[in-house]
Amino acid sequence: MTSPRPQLGLIGYGAFGRLTARHLAAWFDILAFDPDPTAGDGSARLTDLATAATCPVVILAVPVEALAETLAAIEPHLQDGALVIDVGSVKVLPARLMADRLPAHVRAVGTHPLFGPQSARDGIAGLRIAVCPVRGDRVARRVAAFCRQALKLKVFIVSSEDHDREAAMVQGLTHLISRVLLSMEPLPTRMTTVSFERIMQAVEMVRYDSPAVFRAIERDNPLAADVRRRFFDLAEEARADLDGGV
Repeated sequence: MTSPRPQLGLIGYGAFGRLTARHLAAWFDILAFDPDPTAGDGSARLTDLATAATCPVVILAVPVEALAETLAAIEPHLQDGALVIDVGSVKVLPARLMADRLPAHVRAVGTHPLFGPQSARDGIAGLRIAVCPVRGDRVARRVAAFCRQALKLKVFIVSSEDHDREAAMVQGLTHLISRVLLSMEPLPTRMTTVSFERIMQAVEMVRYDSPAVFRAIERDNPLAADVRRRFFDLAEEARADLDGGV
C-alpha cells in the first residue's frame, strides 16, 4: 500500500492559489480556503479556514495587505511544528509579520515565486523562486530543496532585505512601465519592431495581475519608492534634454 499524501492547507484560492495547487497536487492532499470561494478545479478540496490551518504545511496565498489579518485568523488553529509559508511579492514585511505574530511552536519561511499564471502557462520547470529564511536557515533549506528537486525550479536563498532590494528594481519598474503603457492603449500592432514586441510581451505577463499585486510591489516594498524616484528623475532629465535640444 502507498502511504497517504501529507495534507497541505492553502489559504487563498485565487489565480495564484490555483496555480500553486495544480503544481503541488502530486505531493500533497490540498485543502483550500478562500473567503470568496468558487468551484474547485480538482487540484484541491475547498474547506473552512480552521481545517486548512490545521494542516502540517500551510501556504498563505493572500494579498500582502491581508497577511496580518490572515495570520491572526489562523493562529489559534496551527499545530505544533507546522510550517507556514507565504508567497507574497515582497518579503521584508511578511517576514516581520510572521516572526512577530506566529506562535513560537510554528516554523516559517518566506517565498516569492518569480512567476505567475501568465508566465507559467507552459509549466514551471526552470522558472525562478526566492526562498527567504524567517525562523532559521534549516527549514528554509528544506523548502528550497523541495522546490529544486520536486518542482524543478531555479532557487535563490536570500535574505528578505536582499530580495526586496532587487525586486524594487526588477518588479517595481516592470509593473510601473507596464501600467503606463496599458494606459496608453490602443498601441500599434502592425508596424512593430522586435524590441517593441518584447516590451509588449512583458506587459502581457502582468496585464491581468490584481490591483493588490501592484500595490504590494509598489507600496509594500520599502525600497520601491527610491527606485521610482530615481526613474522619474532620470526620465525628467531625458525630457529636459529633448525639450532643450536643437
